[in-house]
Amino acid sequence: MAERGDPGGIFDLIKKSFLASLGAAVVTRNKVQDALNSLVEQGKISTEEADKLAEDLVESGRSQWSDVQAKFSDSVRKALDNMDIGSKKEFQDLVARVENLEKRMVMLEASQIKTEEAVRTKSEETGHGA
Repeated sequence: MAERGDPGGIFDLIKKSFLASLGAAVVTRNKVQDALNSLVEQGKISTEEADKLAEDLVESGRSQWSDVQAKFSDSVRKALDNMDIGSKKEFQDLVARVENLEKRMVMLEASQIKTEEAVRTKSEETGHGA
């Protein structure tokens, strides 16, 4: 199981579960199609009935898939909230603040160097320098 603070592990688990569900859906769809084709071949239902049934099943699957996606998104959102991970905007705000602080630091360092040079020059002019 993934540890708190290890979003990669949780996402890996979610991804594997998601892919397993997709694989199961494809297998199920193929089996349903095979079963419908078999019923048509046996004369138990018409081609039109098989097509209608397949269409109804696909629509039902789409509806269920939408529900699964919504629940999945909600679960991921809740998991991320529980991990205390900042949002993309919060991260971008912090990057901007750090860049601003770096610029201010460079300006302060440059100002300090100029001040030190001015003091040294003045000291040398008055003969009090080293």
